[in-house]
Parts: sequence; structure tokens; C-alpha cells
Amino acid sequence: MRPLNLLYAFLGGAIVGTGAALLFAPEKGEDLRGQIRQLLNKYGVCKCTKEEELEVLVDEIASEIKK
Repeated sequence: MRPLNLLYAFLGGAIVGTGAALLFAPEKGEDLRGQIRQLLNKYGVCKCTKEEELEVLVDEIASEIKK
């Protein structure tokens, strides 16, 4: 297989994958973050009322996972 054909195959797969992700995504990211915020508040994990507070929590969780 020639390198250029391999590149075209990779780019084609990336485009198809991106299109499928957009078509099959259950909700917009903003709506999903709102649902996550509600669940966190419901179970007392975080009383996140602002987007920035949620982002800080996500960063903290991500840093713990990376350890």
C-alpha cells in the first residue's frame, strides 16, 4: 500500500468517525454538563452552581485519575 493511500484511508476514517459521533451523540455538551451538575448536587458531591466551579471539579478529578 502506498503511503499516500494510507494517508487517504486514515483521513477518510477520521471524517466518517467524526460524522458518526455527531449523528449519534445523545445530547449537546452543554445539556450533558447540566445533567452532571444536577447529579453532583443531588448526591452532595459538589454544590456547583457555576460552570467555572464544575470545571475546577473536573480538573481535580482528572488530576487524581492521572496519579
